[in-house]
Amino acid sequence: MSTTFNWDHLRSLLAVARQGSLSAAARTLGVEHSTISRHIGALEQYGGARLVERRSDGVRLTAAGERLLAAAEDIESRLFSAREEIGEGDLMISGAVRVGAPDGVGSFFLAPRLAELGKAHPDLVIQLVAMPRVFNLSKREADLAIVLSVPEHGRVVTRKLADYGLGLYASPAYLSESAPIRTVADLGSHRFINYIDDLIYTPQLDYLDEVVRGARANFHSSNIIAQVNATIAGYGLCVLPHFLARRFAELEPVLPEVVRLRRTWWLLIHEDQKDLARVRLVVDFLVREFSGSAHILLP
Repeated sequence: MSTTFNWDHLRSLLAVARQGSLSAAARTLGVEHSTISRHIGALEQYGGARLVERRSDGVRLTAAGERLLAAAEDIESRLFSAREEIGEGDLMISGAVRVGAPDGVGSFFLAPRLAELGKAHPDLVIQLVAMPRVFNLSKREADLAIVLSVPEHGRVVTRKLADYGLGLYASPAYLSESAPIRTVADLGSHRFINYIDDLIYTPQLDYLDEVVRGARANFHSSNIIAQVNATIAGYGLCVLPHFLARRFAELEPVLPEVVRLRRTWWLLIHEDQKDLARVRLVVDFLVREFSGSAHILLP
């Protein structure tokens, strides 16, 4: 270890990790490209290991860089906390927070609400990954994940966000062209829209048998937005979250007093990320938005 480094050096590493390139990091911090390069070089000389790999599409942290990044984020979080404790709670929060969520809740519930958070914190970068999949927080696929079931293992902190209701929906065109539906027994002769069996990423989405045992789906999709569009087009009946279905006037509830399902959204935060100021900010925002939307989620 032949040199020293200071907080500015670590800030440069944080900016490079968050922006993906030295030039973008320099713009974020308001310094020259050469300054960022010099800071990274000082850190590498201090630790005796390469921290970044330069590629044609930017830079990527090495394993050593990832380890130092975790330490830098911990220091940053402690600085934020200290500033808050001494009365400077208006400290500008910056950096990226990646939120993983199922496609329906991500696209239709979160996306329009996150605009409020972005306006209040212009230096905060929000990355919303709205996909039907399991997110690995340990591999940094997301900083936060909204899930339907809590993992049994892993270094994660869990918080309940909200319960939400689902029902059976169809288009007026489908209902007018098909046999009347007066009871659950009438559903057996109807077409259904459902998830692809071997691509269901969580058992909580396998709910067709809860509606009518032995129901046969004629259209399958792993994407709930595709399911909505197929339902609107008159392909068949579909189980949909109420908050989503009620956004579309082209959909009608079917047996709403009988077909009533409920699921729960949980928020997962990696243990190493939970104390970061920007992560805490987004967590608090999500908890507030979900808890204040019970009238939409469970009408």
